[in-house]
Amino acid sequence: MTGIKTTGQKKMMFFSGRAHPKLAEEVAGQLGVGVVPTKAFDFANGEIYVRFQESARGADCFLMQSHTAPINKWIMEQLIMVDALKRASARSVTVIVPFYGYARQDKKHRGREPISARLIADLLRTAGADRILTVDLHTDQIQGFFDGPVDHLFALPVLADYVGGKVDRSKLTVVSPDAGRVRVADRWCDRLGAPLAIVHKRRDPDVANQVTVHEVVGDVRGRVCVLVDDMVDTGGTICAAADALFANGAEDVIVAATHGVLSGPAADRLKNSAVSEFIFTNTLPTPSEVDVDKITVLSMAPTIARAVREVFEDGSVTSLFEEQA
Repeated sequence: MTGIKTTGQKKMMFFSGRAHPKLAEEVAGQLGVGVVPTKAFDFANGEIYVRFQESARGADCFLMQSHTAPINKWIMEQLIMVDALKRASARSVTVIVPFYGYARQDKKHRGREPISARLIADLLRTAGADRILTVDLHTDQIQGFFDGPVDHLFALPVLADYVGGKVDRSKLTVVSPDAGRVRVADRWCDRLGAPLAIVHKRRDPDVANQVTVHEVVGDVRGRVCVLVDDMVDTGGTICAAADALFANGAEDVIVAATHGVLSGPAADRLKNSAVSEFIFTNTLPTPSEVDVDKITVLSMAPTIARAVREVFEDGSVTSLFEEQA
């Protein structure tokens, strides 16, 4: 006889960076595991130190870090943690990125621009990540930037079922805030049995976060409109779109977006907007300075935990959404 036999049992370990520990604890609770204790701190010059308090040798490791502000710090911490796991002889490393940083820079609009979304994928792969699990990428093409499996989860079932349960569906119209979100809005329409409208907008290519809304395509008069988007950052786009809907006779406007980035003037814009409710998921922590009573946050922890379990057990992540379609 040659060689050595082992039991062959797989071992899952769940890790989290410091960006959004509350979501990590929720996901770990859904999985019935604990978050592996980790020693992490910043040196005086800003460099990050990480050491895991338990052995990861031979384990299937799942490492969660949402790219919230300060985004560059948390991306770097995740890369360092991935490197540490590979050097600790982890069997596999799956990075869970509820909000994927730099996703809006997914193509070159003009010459001499970077494709930063591809760079993030390359960095994760180079650090040692075997797989990415993420939620509602800004564009589907980002999946092709990573040379390995990408599990793309959707918040639509969570958001749409919440909206459908509190609004008279006979009065509901799903609204896309721009042409790029029409495909997603169509899925909302299919799920809720509602008509579609589109807000046509134009951006100033030389001024970030500045939008001019032109017109509403579709009948919104007397309707309860749900504006759907993947993220709300400064709130300028979504609040201008809501104003256009009210100007065209909408009875009420609700905003539903997966990622509540909410930076800069977002708090004031949301507070002063005529929108009755802003619905986000907890893929990002709500900034402490954003104290707006119109915000509702729904949890993606059950969805993420089910996907992690399917990956660990060699099941089908796609089946999670086929069941809910």
